Amino acid sequence: MSQPRSDADRMRRRDLYDAASGGGGPRLLPWTSPEGKPCYLSTDGRGYLATLADNIESVQIGMGRELLEYARDATCPSAKILTVGEYRWLARRLTEALADALRVADSRGQRLPDRDEDEADEDEADEGA
Repeated sequence: MSQPRSDADRMRRRDLYDAASGGGGPRLLPWTSPEGKPCYLSTDGRGYLATLADNIESVQIGMGRELLEYARDATCPSAKILTVGEYRWLARRLTEALADALRVADSRGQRLPDRDEDEADEDEADEGA
């Protein structure tokens, strides 16, 4: 009986498939599985799920901005004092917003072209000219 594949094995196989097919690799999605594990999408950047992910990222960043504005107002010297429960709620929402922003940044960073590869491609093009 064979052992189930680990997440790392599945990701390695997906990376190999994407490299062989000319794809840029899987995209980290802005949500997790019910177990809290990261979700990935093999995509060329188009399609329903890619568009949905783009829209959710935009909503997450917008909500983070609004929450940051609220936190700044709530913690300025002239603001009314919040209860312990209100501060705890604010801390939880800020933590969630930061986690969302970091996931979006990680996802977008993974999709950026590698500068070293771009420079190597330019050098090869210059040598061929």
